[in-house]
Amino acid sequence: MYFTALVILYVWGLLIWQYFHGGVPSHHILHRSDLPSISNWWGGLLLPVLSWFLVGRINKREAENYSFGVIVGFSGALLYGIALSAFFVNGLEQLVSYMPPGLLFLALFLPIYRSEYFLGLVIGMSYTFGAILPTGFGVIVAIIAVVIYNLIRPIPLYLASVVQRSRNVDQA
Repeated sequence: MYFTALVILYVWGLLIWQYFHGGVPSHHILHRSDLPSISNWWGGLLLPVLSWFLVGRINKREAENYSFGVIVGFSGALLYGIALSAFFVNGLEQLVSYMPPGLLFLALFLPIYRSEYFLGLVIGMSYTFGAILPTGFGVIVAIIAVVIYNLIRPIPLYLASVVQRSRNVDQA
């Protein structure tokens, strides 16, 4: 409840600030003006609901106290989202273009499909892109990350264990 309340304060504070400083922006899908735009106002509804749902999932998995991994995962994803947004705003499209494949590389080592990573990424990107576009981006990344982490990652781990076993047999 406390975290969701903080998210509500954050998103509505941001929307009110944007309203009085030039208007609440809208963002075109895929950054193309020929595609429809989505207003940041939708984030005032989506981000609190999303945080309530995802924190509820984390609470079910973590019981009462959050583990160090949950806090680090959320914080890392938050910083990743902030960095992606900052690079985009400052015109560093080359760096921005490397970041989504970087997430897929991270999926080989970390379960970035989990709720804490997803929520951190969406909140980190929401200042620049609103909440709708980062949520859509996060859903796509999470789906691909589940496949990478659970289906592709075990293959090199299995091969490494076979090689290790054959080395142990050769040494014996």
